[in-house]
Amino acid sequence: MGINVKKGLRSVGFPLLSILVALFLGGIILALMGYDVGAAYASQFKGAFGDANAIGETMVQMVPLIFCALSYAVAYRCGLINLGAEGQLYIGAILGALVGARVQGLPPAAHILLCLVAGFVGGGLMGCLVGALKTRFGASELITTIMLNYIAMEFVAWCVNNVPFKDLTPGAAPRMPAVLASARLPIILPGTRLHLGIVLAVVGIAGYYFFMWRTTRGYEMRVIGMNQNAGRYSGMNIRANSVLAMTIAGGYAGLAGVTQIIGLQFFLTEGFSNNFGFSGIAVALLGSCHPVGIGVSAILFGALNAGGNKMQLLASVPAASIYMIQGMIILFAISRELFLWFGKGGGRVLALARRPAKDGGGA
Repeated sequence: MGINVKKGLRSVGFPLLSILVALFLGGIILALMGYDVGAAYASQFKGAFGDANAIGETMVQMVPLIFCALSYAVAYRCGLINLGAEGQLYIGAILGALVGARVQGLPPAAHILLCLVAGFVGGGLMGCLVGALKTRFGASELITTIMLNYIAMEFVAWCVNNVPFKDLTPGAAPRMPAVLASARLPIILPGTRLHLGIVLAVVGIAGYYFFMWRTTRGYEMRVIGMNQNAGRYSGMNIRANSVLAMTIAGGYAGLAGVTQIIGLQFFLTEGFSNNFGFSGIAVALLGSCHPVGIGVSAILFGALNAGGNKMQLLASVPAASIYMIQGMIILFAISRELFLWFGKGGGRVLALARRPAKDGGGA
């Protein structure tokens, strides 16, 4: 039931290789567009790791990416595809923001914990709904998660513009009330925006590892994800495990939303997420849904996000070029499965297809 160390090392090596190849190809494209590639990448690195503030920004970007990657990974391990982290993130943020702004008289530790629980419950309920629709009616989680994303975002738009959720402060932009000081995550690196959320994200990775590789329920989910028939014949409850997996997945996404509110923004507005739900999928895919791989991939994407603005400011390279590089990295992550297929048997299949028939007969 232990984690595969060799697989963990491979999950680190492939992201690093993908980074190098993507940066190389991205550099060629930037050069063809007339930009100074050296200056662009130097400013990108400076914006991500140049000083304490840059490192802090990279780690701030990592927090929601890690939680959303874990959201995808938990579902994936159970044979499900969760494309709804963005919507689950929003619902978690709503409940967390409500608890942070409306519950008073609690000490900071208790108030922060209550906000985190509310965020997890909010996202978990969204995930549980998807799991229930899947197991009860056979509804594809690909469709339901995508559609629920839009419902969640529209619900946020309604909350920030209507009583009783709207902030009634005169002159305030459409938003929910700011969370109280007792609900705000403390800064752990003075002079930066780096908050306690990064520690919580690392704990989230550890929890993912422990649950999936050290508990019976996690073992069942992994078996079901690899071969559902084998799990069923072994007496495992496919429906219960599927619903639980989607609930935990939604809870992780909800934590991404609430940590953004109580750690960074302090109030909920429309579109507060920088597509973290979908970027988290890329982080999970690049990291092979492995705890170590997710951590390494989150560093990469956090650095790209944090350094993009600096690259635009110092080298006059559009920050949108970062999405081009991220897209190539994702492409390489997906291509790995093709390479493995050729290495493990795809080549033999093609060789058999090219072998002439022994009887000389036609098709």
